[in-house]
Amino acid sequence: MKTLQQKIADRSAQVAIIGLGYVGLPLAFGLSKAGFQVTGIDLDPKKVEALQRGMSYIPDVPGEGLAPLVSEGRLQATTDYDILDQADAVFICVPTPFNAMRAPDLSFVESAARGITPHLHADQLVVLQSTTYPGTTEEFVQPILETSGLKAGEDFFLAFSPERIDPGNRQFTVDNTPKVVGGFTPKCAQLAGNLLAHLTPEIHPVSSPRAAEMTKLLENIFRSVNIALVNELTLLAERMHIDIWEVIEAAKTKPFGFMPFYPGPGVGGHCIPVDPYYLSWKAREYDFYTKFIELAAEVNSEMPYHAVQKVIQGLNQHGRSIKEASVLILGVAFKPNVDDARNSPAERVIELLLKEGAQISYYDPYVPHFQVGGDVFLRKAVHFDSVPITPETLAQADCVLIVTGHASVDYGGVVKHARLVVDTVNATRTVQQGSDKIIRLGGVS
Repeated sequence: MKTLQQKIADRSAQVAIIGLGYVGLPLAFGLSKAGFQVTGIDLDPKKVEALQRGMSYIPDVPGEGLAPLVSEGRLQATTDYDILDQADAVFICVPTPFNAMRAPDLSFVESAARGITPHLHADQLVVLQSTTYPGTTEEFVQPILETSGLKAGEDFFLAFSPERIDPGNRQFTVDNTPKVVGGFTPKCAQLAGNLLAHLTPEIHPVSSPRAAEMTKLLENIFRSVNIALVNELTLLAERMHIDIWEVIEAAKTKPFGFMPFYPGPGVGGHCIPVDPYYLSWKAREYDFYTKFIELAAEVNSEMPYHAVQKVIQGLNQHGRSIKEASVLILGVAFKPNVDDARNSPAERVIELLLKEGAQISYYDPYVPHFQVGGDVFLRKAVHFDSVPITPETLAQADCVLIVTGHASVDYGGVVKHARLVVDTVNATRTVQQGSDKIIRLGGVS
């Protein structure tokens, strides 16, 4: 009988991936392309049905590449955990959000681990990929799996390898982004690394799952802190009547010791707004308070309020009150050119505008439906559908607020037809005609 190491080497290992979202589906697609038999598990029957028909619901996974893998039987999907009986390797790629009090919500990880446990068997590899605090793999997942009677590092193998998915990034994908791997034992790390090496050639092993978990947090906290720095400088630059965008472009000319980050109406996505709180929460167990990290989160969380103030300022200059003013939001995805609206700064911006009495509509070519509220900022949930962007809809709005700068939008046309444009992401930087209508976050007004 082949060992797991042999199955990985000759690609006969059967792989299961729990969670078929922005992380799990690209991983399933990549490993299937690499020659492995892959089965995805997701509790959403709509996702499973789509994949079984060879249809992708994530832009990073092309349908024309996915369909042949499904038709050949190399990639399949199910809602049934029973397929784990045949799996040699299992990846956990489920969401790790925080709750309303900014504490980690590991309910999806717990559900996945408990789903694995009845099917855990000897010589099986389990790899957690969901972003979380240091210690989750060994302190949370391992005890659940060991209720099976099997021991990690002896009977089965356990590792953590952080996801590094950047939605919409065409240069760095699951196929060529280096992977960090931390195993419960050196053998665990070796097997996880050997499997992932079929996907991407550069594997960087670290000493433990905790080190790998901390690596992911460092990567995202680095971005959070630097975005906060430039956001704070933006507020100062506005008071000093200095264009922060001009300053950043000038600083970028330095070929060493500088990396550009850009201001905006807030941070969004599945990592940067969430991950710093995971580490801050865990740090308190050690009587340690991450003041630097929490200060960055505080600065970034203030930016939606500043964006709303820019709208109020612009309307006042045009003799219009925010109350009952018509505000058209351009872009609700958390970053340009993607369909991912998780934790988008647009959510808080819209909630704040609604509380001010504004009438809101939005356009986003990637996000047809959007919901805000159902929280302490806006008790009642409000649903929106994307409206067409036409000369008429632009002209009817008292203010057009650019929150996400999708490349497909004609910003020259937006400025031409709009009465007032508040640009929080410098999307109108090349627009000359009608520039007197534009108020830019970080610009000189």
